[in-house]
Amino acid sequence: MKQPTTDVPNLPRQLARTRRFSLGTPRQFTVSTDGRRVLFLRTGGGTDPVGRLWLYQDGAERLLVAPPSSGDDLPAAERARRERARESSAGIVAYAADPALRTVAYALGGQLWAVRTDEGAPFRVPTAGPVVDPRPCPDGRRIAYVTGGALHVVTLDGEDRALAVPEGPDVGYGLTDHVSAESMGRMRGHWWAPDGRALLAARVDTARVGRWYLSDPTDPTAPPREVRYPAAGTANADVSLHLFSLDGDRTEVRWDREDFEYLPAAGWDAHGPWLAVQSRDQRTVRTLAVDPATGRTRLLHEQRDPAWVELVPGTPRRTAAGALVVTRDEEDTRRLVVDGEAVTPVGLQVREVLGTDGESVLFTGGDEPTETHVWSWAPERGHTRISTEPGVHTAVAAGGTVVLVGRVAERDAVTVWRDGATVGQIASLAEPPVVTPRPAFCRLGERELRASLYLPSWHEPGGGPLPVLLDPYGGQHRQVATRALGWWSCLSQWFAEQGFAVLVTDGRGSPGRGPAWEKAIRGDILSPALDDQVDALHAAAEHCGDLDLERVAIRGWSFGGFLAAGAVLRRPDVFHAAVAGAPTADQRLYDTHWKERYLGHPDEEPENYDRCSLVADAPLLRRPLLLVHGMADDNVVVAHTLRLSAALLAAGRPHQVLPVPGASHMVTREDVAEQLLHVQLDFLRTALGR
Repeated sequence: MKQPTTDVPNLPRQLARTRRFSLGTPRQFTVSTDGRRVLFLRTGGGTDPVGRLWLYQDGAERLLVAPPSSGDDLPAAERARRERARESSAGIVAYAADPALRTVAYALGGQLWAVRTDEGAPFRVPTAGPVVDPRPCPDGRRIAYVTGGALHVVTLDGEDRALAVPEGPDVGYGLTDHVSAESMGRMRGHWWAPDGRALLAARVDTARVGRWYLSDPTDPTAPPREVRYPAAGTANADVSLHLFSLDGDRTEVRWDREDFEYLPAAGWDAHGPWLAVQSRDQRTVRTLAVDPATGRTRLLHEQRDPAWVELVPGTPRRTAAGALVVTRDEEDTRRLVVDGEAVTPVGLQVREVLGTDGESVLFTGGDEPTETHVWSWAPERGHTRISTEPGVHTAVAAGGTVVLVGRVAERDAVTVWRDGATVGQIASLAEPPVVTPRPAFCRLGERELRASLYLPSWHEPGGGPLPVLLDPYGGQHRQVATRALGWWSCLSQWFAEQGFAVLVTDGRGSPGRGPAWEKAIRGDILSPALDDQVDALHAAAEHCGDLDLERVAIRGWSFGGFLAAGAVLRRPDVFHAAVAGAPTADQRLYDTHWKERYLGHPDEEPENYDRCSLVADAPLLRRPLLLVHGMADDNVVVAHTLRLSAALLAAGRPHQVLPVPGASHMVTREDVAEQLLHVQLDFLRTALGR
């Protein structure tokens, strides 16, 4: 392998100490109802892991809260919430406020704290126990929170009472369940009424969910940790909704929970409580309105799909006048639907509904999958694009103010708009990468696969063949070949600087190209993904003659790890080595909602699970394979890798396994995260011969 002509900066070290450039980046924006104030979180700098609470007002930033410590002594429920949210920082990592942004609540080390944005210092609010997910009521005078599975309400001066207490050790109120957080994106479990006199809250009973036991092999004295994990084909948690008044009344929300066991969304707006429910086969989603006096529900909307109904973030919701905002798939387009009418054109793929302001709707979408833009729709003017630069954008808006958050090339840009004009910027304190990504954006093959090709900065065209490294995710709900050049792009360029041509391709199943593209993987999540990677490789080689197809490797994590291992098992004619991190090797070991969406119920469609099993393919291995897995991973448990390794061993197929003690699905320990990348590089260099 040709070596770089200059020293390559130590990007792995920078990625580790900056938590992949997330430290110092502003996030979690909230705009007040009058549009005058913006709250957000940001750590103190590019290597500072402690989150701080900030206020943007009158064109200037003001620090509201700088925690004195990281607050790492967390309740178990909060640790689980952070793992589901992929939260890697410390200090203040979440907050909630009243709509006017006058009172802000947050948990720190299990304690409840509050701060008023217009005066004074943060103050501690006494509570009945360690706090999870505190949320002020609309007038800011009370805070709802969860402790020990019980839903409590406390006044700012410490008058505390429980609204709901668990009836047993498997019951909890006010928080979400595993599949709702991990696979549906619903991270909360209680919602205030607009008048602050009642709450809508979830009750989660995990008694029927299977028990898994995760242990730390590096500490044989530590007992295993029990985890309730709803694996594909097994029972889910029993999730119900209840209305609690501050006067002590309780009313259960009634719907057909036997046929609609999933609760992907809920809330309470000016028109009353509402919820969205989904069938176990995920082919039907209903939006229901709730009578707060009786708990009875009535149907507002129903959507069906022969594959699955995609849960679009931010839907359903209602405008100020009560018009229901949802999406509908038609003419291979995910369209915005307001009050029953599709209001966006064919070809504009809606990604997320960000909010409503009066009768206007803010959403993201686009007609080119490598870019995501912010759009606004209003009855009097139709749809208008707000973001302009090529990249990936999102936004938060209220009261005539829009906070536009964009990733443009390799930089973050946060712009505050009011009444259609820019009024300020919110700074990012993130470190600039020591490696600048320089991809060539491509459309490859008959399917016009969106891809990015990274070559060494020192390589001259025709200067000799380069070994090829495929560096995809390749799965659902994530893209890496976009105009937003994130940490993954810097890492691809770093591998390129070591002497590789690095190819990154988003194949079928990835978002942004329409429902048919997303659902082409129904019943087989591996074959189409693998075919797309192979087709992209061959098309890229036709485009760039310096790619050496006799030396091709692939690396990835999670689904990308599954794809990498599948590549060397099933296509050794193309792939000569693979690094597979946290691969989902046995599809029956992943959760119900995610896995059954794509493969169906394993009792009804077992052939789909068998078709996608890497364990069964173990005798096919002919190429070098490195398996990497965190031993404390409770998302893709280490059993995936151990079962695959055992099958490879039984088949007499040499391979390497690198266990990472104490690591979850995210490897956050800095020295380990850094060295993992150097280990992968050394393995790939050796496996490809030189």
